[in-house]
Amino acid sequence: MEIIIGNMFKLEVWETLLASMRIGEVAEFWCDVTHTGLYPLVSKSLRRIAEGKDPTDWHMHTCGLANMFAYHTLGYEDLDELQKEPQPLIFIIELLKVESPSMYKRETWALNNDEKLKAVPVLHGEGNRLFKLGRYEDATNKYREALICLKNVQTKEKPWEVPWMKLEKMINTLILNYCQCLLRMEEYYEVLEHTTDLIQHHPGLVKAYFLRAKANAEVWNETEAKKDFEKVVDLDPTMSRQVKKEIRMLEMRMQEKEEEEKLKYKNLFS
Repeated sequence: MEIIIGNMFKLEVWETLLASMRIGEVAEFWCDVTHTGLYPLVSKSLRRIAEGKDPTDWHMHTCGLANMFAYHTLGYEDLDELQKEPQPLIFIIELLKVESPSMYKRETWALNNDEKLKAVPVLHGEGNRLFKLGRYEDATNKYREALICLKNVQTKEKPWEVPWMKLEKMINTLILNYCQCLLRMEEYYEVLEHTTDLIQHHPGLVKAYFLRAKANAEVWNETEAKKDFEKVVDLDPTMSRQVKKEIRMLEMRMQEKEEEEKLKYKNLFS
C-alpha cells in the first residue's frame, strides 16, 4: 500500500506514525478510537483497489436503487459493524520505501479534479494510438482510466446542467471508443450491454446503434442487427452506403450459416 503524505485519502494518523519510522522498520501501533473513526471508509477503498475496482465508488452501470442501499452499508459486514461501534485498533506497519514528490507517479484516483481533467485527453490520445497499433486490450485500459476520471468529476456536478452535460458528452465518446476495442476483441455481449445502456440514456447516438448492430450481427441476431442498421440510416442518411454494405455481409454470413446447418443435419441423418 502507498500513502501520499498530505493526502487525506488514507488515515491522517498513519502519516504521523510513518514520520517516526525508518526504512525497513516494522512497528506496531495502538490507536485510540478518536483516530480510527474513518478506518471503515479507508478500508473499504483499499479493498476495492485490491479487487481491481475504482476506490471512488464509480460503476459504469449502477441503478439508483443500488446506490440507495449503498448509502447505508459499506458492502462489507465487518466494516459495517466497525462503523456502528468504532473500536481502538492496532496497526502493524512496515516502511518499505520513501519517494520524493518528483519521483512519485500518482494513480488517477489520487489526482484532484483539475489534474483528472488534464489527464483525460492524454489518456484518450494514448488509447487511440494503441487502438491504431492493434493493441486493443491496452487501449481499453487507457479509455477505462479516462472514464474513471470523468465519472468521478461528474459526480460533483448537478445532473443535466451544462458542466455535467459537457462531461457526459466526453464520457459517451470514451465509452464508444471502449466498445470499438471490445468489438475487435470479440467481446460482443459486453458491447451489447454498454451500447444498450448508452442508447437508453441518449437515443440519438448514431455510433452506439452502429456498434450494437455490428455486435448483434456477430452473435447471429439478424433481426436486431437490421433494426439497428436501419436506425443508423434514419439518424444519419450519409451512413446509407456503409450500412448497405454491412447488411449485405450479414445476409451472406446468415446464408452460409444456414447452408452449413443444412449440410450438418443432412450428414446426421444420412
